[in-house]
Amino acid sequence: MANAGQDNPGSLLSPPAPAYRGRVGEWWSIEVADGEFSAASWKDAHGRDLIRTALEFGAEDWAWVERPWGVVLELCFPEDTTVGGWSAFREATLVKAALDAVPDPVNGLLVYPGRGGSSGAHVPRKPKPAPAAAAAALPEPDVRDEVIDLASTAAVEELPVDRGRVVYPLSA
Repeated sequence: MANAGQDNPGSLLSPPAPAYRGRVGEWWSIEVADGEFSAASWKDAHGRDLIRTALEFGAEDWAWVERPWGVVLELCFPEDTTVGGWSAFREATLVKAALDAVPDPVNGLLVYPGRGGSSGAHVPRKPKPAPAAAAAALPEPDVRDEVIDLASTAAVEELPVDRGRVVYPLSA
């Protein structure tokens, strides 16, 4: 029984095998918003070239996500790639040309790590504060007795009335 746990990998004396032995990829997202023309037409014009280039640089998986405001291209590159990976893909001339041709070149392009249009949040969002329109009204300020007394003693000047019309005195 000296080597009881060594021959049988499932025994209680040997350490358990890792649960997941596969490689985990690194996801990147390219979001393209509508602009002078629709992002869907940009996808139709440049989508095949982008996917082919991504596969040439070692992409393992990809997905197009269409949204009401535009499209999202999600690409998965392995962490330990020998072909080039994300940085080489991003520096490719064809990719630079496609990203320069987005419908809104100023505000219509976002490139970031992680999945974009189809993924949920990793951490639940914190509740936002209520908007100002839903806020409670401020309490009315207290009217002091001095203000009431002052208002009751104020002299009110009556203006002359001429045949049903109010006639304002001319200022000198």
